[in-house]
This record gives sequence, C-alpha cells and structure tokens, in this order.
Amino acid sequence: MDSRFVEREQPRFLRELNALLAIPSISTLPANAADCRRAASWLVEHLAHLGCNATLLEGEGHPIVWAESPPVPGAPTLLIYGHYDVQPVDPVSEWISPPFEPTVRDGRLFARGAADDKGQVFCLIKAYEAACDGGAPPLNVRFLIEGEEECGGHFIAKLLHDQPERARADAVLVCDMAYHARGWPAVYTALRGICYAEIEVRTTRRDLHSGTYGGVAPNAVETLCRLLMDLKGRDGVIAMPDLYDRVDPPNEAELAGWESLPFDETSFTHDEVTSRALVGIEDKSVFERTWALPTFEIHGIRGGFVGDGAKTVIPAQATAKVSMRLVPAQSYEFAREQLREACRRLAPDYADVEVRFIHGADPVQVDVTARAFQSLDQAFQEVVGRATVAIRAGGSIPVVTDLARGGGPVLLTGIGLPDDGLHSPNEKLDLQQLWDGIKVFARFFELLGERR
Repeated sequence: MDSRFVEREQPRFLRELNALLAIPSISTLPANAADCRRAASWLVEHLAHLGCNATLLEGEGHPIVWAESPPVPGAPTLLIYGHYDVQPVDPVSEWISPPFEPTVRDGRLFARGAADDKGQVFCLIKAYEAACDGGAPPLNVRFLIEGEEECGGHFIAKLLHDQPERARADAVLVCDMAYHARGWPAVYTALRGICYAEIEVRTTRRDLHSGTYGGVAPNAVETLCRLLMDLKGRDGVIAMPDLYDRVDPPNEAELAGWESLPFDETSFTHDEVTSRALVGIEDKSVFERTWALPTFEIHGIRGGFVGDGAKTVIPAQATAKVSMRLVPAQSYEFAREQLREACRRLAPDYADVEVRFIHGADPVQVDVTARAFQSLDQAFQEVVGRATVAIRAGGSIPVVTDLARGGGPVLLTGIGLPDDGLHSPNEKLDLQQLWDGIKVFARFFELLGERR
C-alpha cells in the first residue's frame, strides 16, 4: 500500500463520501425506503467499479449489498460487515448544518451517518482500493453491508440463517466502533445485547374530562410514569433481581486494564455526556456501568394531549418505548421474561399493561487472541504509532452473533472518536481519522494476506 495514493486521492474520496452521506437512508421510517435502496445501489455500483462482483440481495426489508473481490487462490478470506442505514435526525433544529448536506468544519465532516456507519464502511472500501492499487487484491474479500442495523436487522438474520455459508471466512472485520480516546485505537472484547420493547398502559375505556373526573379517575400517563420509575430506582438498580444473578463481573486483569486507560471523568461528563452529573449505581465505575452491567432506559412516552394549546383530558392510554442493554450470560429471551414479569408484578390492579417486543439481540464476547488481531495491531502500530487496547462496548450490533457462527474471529474495531455524536444532532467524523483509517486497513489487508 502506497500512502501517497491515499494522500493524493483525498479530494476524490471526500466527494464520493459526501455523495453517499447525502442519501437519507433512514431505515426505520417507511417514507425513506426508496432512499435506503438508493444508498445500497450506490454501494453496489461503487464496488463493481473497483472490480468486485457486486449485487443486491432482496428479501423482506431493505436490500443487502453483497460483493466479492476477484479470487486470490491460496489467500485467506476476509468478510467485511457494515451498514448503510442511519438513525432519524430529530431534533432537526439542533443541527448546525442540515444532516444530509455533508459539511466540513475544522477538519471534521458533519452529517448523519458520518461515523455510524457510512463513513466507516466507506473507509474499508477505500482501504480495499488502496490495497489493490490498480492490481490484484492481497486476499479474498467479501462485503456484507446491510440496511437494517438501526432498526433490528431482521433480513440479515434470516439471510445468514438460511445461507450460513455467506459468513464463512478466515476472519470477519466489523468497523462500526471507535477509538477509546484520540490516539488510542481499540478492539472490543464484548458487546452488550439489547431488548427493545413498548409498554402500553390502559386505565379507562376512553379519555375523560379532567374537571368532572379529576381526583378519582386513574390517569394512564401518570400510571405509566409510576410503573417506569418502579422498574428502575433512583440508585440505578433495575427492579429485576434475577437480572443481576446473571452478571459475570469483569476479572481482575480486565479491571486493571481499564484502570490503565486514559479517562477524565469530568471531561466525559461535560463534553461527551453533555451533563452536569452522571447517574447510575454509584459504587461501580463508569466503565462497569457502561460496559459490564445491564441497563434500563426510557426512549419516549406517547399519550394524552401534546399538541399546541390546551385540552383538559385524563388520558385513557399511554405507551413508552424502552430498552434493556444486556451483558454476557443474559440472553434476549431471558430479558424478555424479566421485563414481562416485572411489569406484571409492579402494575396496579386497575391498569391493563401490555409489553410488546420490537427487536433484540444477545450479548457478545470475543476472544482477541486469534492471529488476525496481531495483524490488526501491527497495522495500527505502523500507521498511527500505537497498537489497540482491549475494551468492551456498551452498544449492540445484533448480527455479530450470526457472523461468529461462520467460524472466523470477529474483529470489532473502528476509526470513530468518543465525541462523534452517534445518534445525535451534529454527528461527525474527523477527517484525519478517515485518512489514517484507510491506511491502517489497507495495511491490515496486506498483512492478513501474507498469512497463507
């Protein structure tokens, strides 16, 4: 890989990435289904231009991009996973520049999907281009890029269940993560799972007049809020005792490794969390709370009257969207039962409570001792001057468990930074991270290809 190639082509790379980021491929919104297909087609055309055999895989959901490099007999096979779909952009008013008009400010590229995950997918595609440098690739590469990671990943789960051979590879690369801190690249040893649900509460058959019935009629929004507060106390403890019986605490070596990482809690609180204080179980460290313990979060509440003006109504029904993050040994099915039973136990007798499950994924543990991780460390060391540190992640990537069944080690890494603002207004990607990342992964492809 010639680093001068990456430096020379930066203007073209930026134009190409801007074109991809300008497509509003929001997978959870039906109105953006055509945009999701447009983003997938853009990737197919781009990969085909680089000499790959690229196609769209169709099914119930947004299409999946599948591409294979020209065969390299005797060389290892690397499967690259990513996603082209993005989160909704609300609240739009908080964006400094429009979310689908990529804008560079102070060396940072702002757009929805810049870091999660279009920018990182693009980084790997350009790394492949740099590694080929107009010739043959150094190894066999397959691309599996889905369009539903942000809304459950149902199609790709079915695809890998029906066609498990697509996940068979000597190694799997997932570039959907971030450095631990600027200058500190990371590999991830665990991902938390997720259980996403809606909790609906009904207290009366119809909305009621708050003057006539106020003081006696049960209010659905109030009842729902009390239920939600009972599900997690002020101390951060979730009211599901069995949940904590299935927590495998980090061992001493892992805790020692975390303590050696650069971390400024004040900066984390003010600059990343953008708050005046942190919450949660106080006798646990920030890393334990975000990486090694389950969570319960409320994402939104719908019910009653929320329009302009006034309407004096006692709501009959209210719904909350919630999720639980799960740690190793806590399966999605286990979490479903825990949440359902807790709602049944805590709901008042006068209320009907229904729990509807939307999507979920099991947690993941990764053994980072495979030889492919040595190649990744070497690539980071050569390009950015530091090998990776092993940490956990608080987030979830549902497809990783399916990818691991293919037999190859799953390398969870990335080029993002902690302040990239994933899922938030003004999401960004530092351009130097992109240029370094292209060089790192191009070198990784070369090193992995040498292990024949």
